[in-house]
Amino acid sequence: MPAYNAEHTLERTFFDIPERLRHQVLLVDDCSTDRTVEVARALGLEVIQHERNLGYGGNQKTCYRAALDRGADVVVMLHPDFQYDARVVELMAELIYLGTVDFVLGNRIRTRAEALSGGMPKWKYFINRTSTFAENLILGQTIGDFHSGLRAYSRDLLLRIPFQKNSDDFSFDQEMIVQAVSFKFRIGDIPVPVRYMDEASSINLKRSIKYGFGGLGAIAAQKLHRMKLRHDPRFVANQYFGDEAG
Repeated sequence: MPAYNAEHTLERTFFDIPERLRHQVLLVDDCSTDRTVEVARALGLEVIQHERNLGYGGNQKTCYRAALDRGADVVVMLHPDFQYDARVVELMAELIYLGTVDFVLGNRIRTRAEALSGGMPKWKYFINRTSTFAENLILGQTIGDFHSGLRAYSRDLLLRIPFQKNSDDFSFDQEMIVQAVSFKFRIGDIPVPVRYMDEASSINLKRSIKYGFGGLGAIAAQKLHRMKLRHDPRFVANQYFGDEAG
């Protein structure tokens, strides 16, 4: 769990996770100014604390490196803001263990009515739908929610994709999807109810617009790299696999 000021929602999120998986939860705190670390330790979570704020993407980089160092075969990233029904994480991991997919996203938007009744702001829904449609069209995918904060990755994917080269901001999530497509990993999704509340973290309209279409910049960079017009280290495989992304 990449965490920043999540003291009010962390406990509920943690107890949403299937009981037999809770001992495997790792929380990385990005210099929270509230009691996030104290709450996490009281719950028995393993905690890594940043000495300075590294940003949303920077936090995830620490999460994935730590999970890989601990030998994880599947890594699930869950926002600790209680927006996602964490009971589905076991199903997400199982899809990867079965060899069906390499990367699973929690899809909050099966229907417009369901998303809005769950509290998703209309402007956020519009940005999500517009950018998801555009990115699916360009990438040749059928992903339901490009902007999900609930994701599961295979170990092989995280070893191959040079995520350490990605943005330290919210664009990190979009870059991961573009990289996964570029490296020909299989992507799927699973429906998950959406829950919006005052205590949950959220980015404002301006940053949502920037983030919502951030994937388009990554797509353009990937196309230029593939055509050998502009080298981009985000699309060069780690030495674990060696070959360059297509």
